[in-house]
Amino acid sequence: MANQSRVGRLRIIGGAWRGRKIDFIAAPGVRPTPDRIRETLFNWLQTTIAGARCLDLFSGSGALGFEALSRGATEVVMIDQSSAVIKQLTANANLLRASGAQIEQCSADNYLQRPPQPFDIVFLDPPFETESLEKYCAQLEIAGWLTPRAAIYLERARGSRPPPLPDGWQFHREKRAGKVIYALATRRHQERPLG
Repeated sequence: MANQSRVGRLRIIGGAWRGRKIDFIAAPGVRPTPDRIRETLFNWLQTTIAGARCLDLFSGSGALGFEALSRGATEVVMIDQSSAVIKQLTANANLLRASGAQIEQCSADNYLQRPPQPFDIVFLDPPFETESLEKYCAQLEIAGWLTPRAAIYLERARGSRPPPLPDGWQFHREKRAGKVIYALATRRHQERPLG
């Protein structure tokens, strides 16, 4: 096939599938989150990942989604609009027997038009050139896609400005690695005290 996509390989770095290698489609815009960043991110999430329901809105390689499942997330909904990417994600889910992986071919915009089913953790790393983090953060908040104490992972190009966060969000952690700035935002909604 003349138009066959290149295939890359990545390693799951923690949890039940630690050390397992999976293939991914090295298509334009697919940017697997490097090991070092994933290790830091899941250290940040270590008290909340077990039993969590996660949304991987730009799944691409599946690095974040499969890492989350490996570390105890109950469910990860993986969204991507590329049929080749979806086919590879499905093959990886079958290889790992990842029953918690829900894989769907869809654009992020179309997915967020549906009736919301709130998530505990959202991975948000759209292609750098789209500069769309602000839009997706607003959609997640306004449409009701987040549980009260949800955590949102944001990845952007080094040198780009941080997106304005919706009301009730705050940056919890932020670091830089190579050409990437990555951060974890949290919702600070608190229940009203009784009495």
